[in-house]
Amino acid sequence: MSGEHVLVCVAWPYANGPLHLGHVAGCYLPPDIQTRFERAKGNKVLLVSGSDEHGTPITVTAETQGVSPQQVVDKYHEINTKALLDLGCVWEPNIDPRGVEFGGSLFNRTSDPEHHKIVSENFLALMDAGLFEKKIMQQYYEIRSDGGRFLPDRYVEGDCPNCGASGARGDQCDECGVTYEASELLNPKSKMNPEAKIEVRDTEHFFYRLDLFQNVLEQHAAKQQSVWKANVRAMTKQWLDMGLRPRAVTRDLDWGIQLPLEGDEWAGKCIYVWFEAVQGYLSCAKLWSKRHANTTDWEKWWKISKTGEKPRHLYFLGKDNIPFHTVIWPAIIMGLNHAEKGLDEKTPAMLPDIGDLHLEDNVPAMEYLMLAGGQFSKSRKHAVWLPSFLQKYDPDTLRYYLSINMPENHDTDFNWPDFVEKINSELIAAYGNFVHRVLTLGARMPDNKSLSSYENLDLCKDAMKKLEEIHHNITSSLERHRYKEALRHAMSAAQYGNQLLQAATPWKYLKDSDSTEAAQSFARLSFGWRISRFLAITTQPFLPFSAERLWVSLGESGDVAMVDWYSAIDWNVEFKWNSKPAEPLFERLDLEAILEDEMGLVDSKAESENTVGHSVKGGKKKKKEEKKMPEGTTYLDFETFMEVDLRVGKITSVTDHENADKLFVVSIDDGSENGRVICAGLKEYYSAEDMVGKSVVFVANLKPRKLRGVMSEGMMLAADDGNGSVRLITLDGDITPGSQVR
Repeated sequence: MSGEHVLVCVAWPYANGPLHLGHVAGCYLPPDIQTRFERAKGNKVLLVSGSDEHGTPITVTAETQGVSPQQVVDKYHEINTKALLDLGCVWEPNIDPRGVEFGGSLFNRTSDPEHHKIVSENFLALMDAGLFEKKIMQQYYEIRSDGGRFLPDRYVEGDCPNCGASGARGDQCDECGVTYEASELLNPKSKMNPEAKIEVRDTEHFFYRLDLFQNVLEQHAAKQQSVWKANVRAMTKQWLDMGLRPRAVTRDLDWGIQLPLEGDEWAGKCIYVWFEAVQGYLSCAKLWSKRHANTTDWEKWWKISKTGEKPRHLYFLGKDNIPFHTVIWPAIIMGLNHAEKGLDEKTPAMLPDIGDLHLEDNVPAMEYLMLAGGQFSKSRKHAVWLPSFLQKYDPDTLRYYLSINMPENHDTDFNWPDFVEKINSELIAAYGNFVHRVLTLGARMPDNKSLSSYENLDLCKDAMKKLEEIHHNITSSLERHRYKEALRHAMSAAQYGNQLLQAATPWKYLKDSDSTEAAQSFARLSFGWRISRFLAITTQPFLPFSAERLWVSLGESGDVAMVDWYSAIDWNVEFKWNSKPAEPLFERLDLEAILEDEMGLVDSKAESENTVGHSVKGGKKKKKEEKKMPEGTTYLDFETFMEVDLRVGKITSVTDHENADKLFVVSIDDGSENGRVICAGLKEYYSAEDMVGKSVVFVANLKPRKLRGVMSEGMMLAADDGNGSVRLITLDGDITPGSQVR
């Protein structure tokens, strides 16, 4: 429904390095798609996130680089904010262009003094409600000549106590996702000073009573079973089944929000980043309201109204962050509700009611986007960095690839050959090719008539019904956070449009338009304009830059992002036209050039084995004995093979070659306006009649050459058994001419 207050919460990236493509696929692209979709539907969306600037990831980076933590976070907050904006994420403007009542966005910083103030106030409120307890805990201490220091979690590495993986951090294992206390780590050592002696010492800290929320969190999880994805259900269940224990909310570290308490015993201690950063979703909403709207407007996106209306809360994050958003943050929210009502630890925690802060409605957490046989990792410098990528490529190509390859239900892999193939053979060949054909053919109407003059929607009712079905499918998929499925549905509209044009063959009537067939053909071409408009609106959440370029090319005005979602299937919308020559929406990518430049983008510790794309896909591997080649066989380099462009064509006519007894002159529909001609030595094996109508495979990028006076523009593939039998390679079903073979 439209008019809902929707809070879109995005996991806060550590400001200790540039964002990489794993961050984008797992955390930052999905909420941007969702926000754009919700806005197009007329909902009131507040988008909140920011840079996580406290904690040991920051101090480790600062110590490694020999600079202050503030210098680190200032640098990377600026870099990452710019990268997200360059990617097309709607972090600016802060106020929704439709008006402040529709919400907006704020990408803040946890170093913001007002965030500090809000977190400190919440800390005191929870403490006064009796939801903290003080405990002595054991923590590793690094012994040095200057007296030493306590080692926070990320300053310690060792073997995971759960799965045994090496290189596990002091608080969480990247391999199995389990969290634990640093003292539970096996074979520990100091990350910054591996040779130093470390020992366990006592230190006093505050702990949040998560155990008090066990029952109410189990109630909430039970209600969410039909909503949460499998990975969210499983990880939340794992935490709840283990039984919740009090968890430390303070730590021995100077960098962070200092405890709002008096006394020397609390000097050198700060609020734990896990407890603080999640509160950024609330502080962000409050600060957006204070700075860009009315002071209490945040409540529209956070509190259950007096009439029982609830805002809708969506949290976007990677799978390693799930428990913090389905267990810990809900427990903090219910604790704040508890404290606001003047209750204490003796009163059982309750699910939110009227006037309370609302809990999440869904957590569409992603799995991992993999690289070089392992997880993208900022700390391990194993990544393709977003700022570097955007310096070289159209952001919509990345948005398309990561959307169509999104790790929604299982880990997926990034590699350059697949990236190039999907852009060239899907995005360009289907979508880009279709809209370009519509715009260029529409500009060539006979007698200088406008394309709109040929519109006849009565002839296009089947097409209208098909587009309405596709629109319903896109909408349904986006509402269920199935982004790759939604984009596939949108792309099917372009594929359908190509089929419509191919069947109508409007190019045949550009010089002879005085027939019923011509009028019917041009009517379908004119409906191609409406399909293109449909595509601009429905691809806008995924591909905002190209959607806007297409919108302008169609003669439309305003920002396509502000167009009503359901306008895509409003067939009464005025037909407009842009008289300027159409430009292609995208440029084809060159795999060889990308592979040459690849090492400038990929920073990996994996050792390369001199195989194409190996530094991107498949890390260090055991060297295998090279397979002996069959006699007479020469292996082809993968780069060379990738240069061969195989396409599907449909044979439309076959005639004898006037100057060659064994050659046919074959006309092929290759998906282009004029098709192509290929000379083929098949007279001994086929009659002309046998060949017409076959869908064949041909080499599309073979250099044209004259054969006995006729220019041959390719080569059809055929099998030869060596015993006098030759058969064309044909397809087992119908597919659009021009489709790439892969």
